[in-house]
Amino acid sequence: MDDTKKMAIIATKGTLDWAYPPFILASTAAALGYEVQIFFTFYGLQMVRKDLSGLKVSPLGNPGMPMKMPFGPKWFKGINWNIPNAIQSLVPGYESVATGLMKMTIANCGVATISDLRSLCQEAEVKFLACQMTVELFGFEHTDFIDGIEYVGAATFFEFAGDTDICLFI
Repeated sequence: MDDTKKMAIIATKGTLDWAYPPFILASTAAALGYEVQIFFTFYGLQMVRKDLSGLKVSPLGNPGMPMKMPFGPKWFKGINWNIPNAIQSLVPGYESVATGLMKMTIANCGVATISDLRSLCQEAEVKFLACQMTVELFGFEHTDFIDGIEYVGAATFFEFAGDTDICLFI
């Protein structure tokens, strides 16, 4: 009998901030000896595309988003910038500014990039599954995605997920 623990993750979000949890959890579980699979569906497919430049932060309507500035004097960095949704929605390019600030914060804190975490997962033999139905629905080509992905339906994922110790929906 195989005593290897198993973890399944369903990744559904396609923003920069939502790309971190599945890769951090998967790489950690793999390092602890778990067999891990991530099923990327709907917007989660953005995380396994070759081009990650589309991963942005969407602060609009996100009450947990207020962050400190990653630059400036200490007093300026200490301000919790809670920008009202009305302003966020009216300022052109606000999402790009928020994404740039998030990337600066990530770099300043020495946190790995999504690309690095994704590579770490692949090196740790985390299995990446792309939802074939969603790939077709969104008109993607297999060439849009990184190497090493299996294109499967939900039933294939359920075969693994049904026998896991941990199953997460992110």
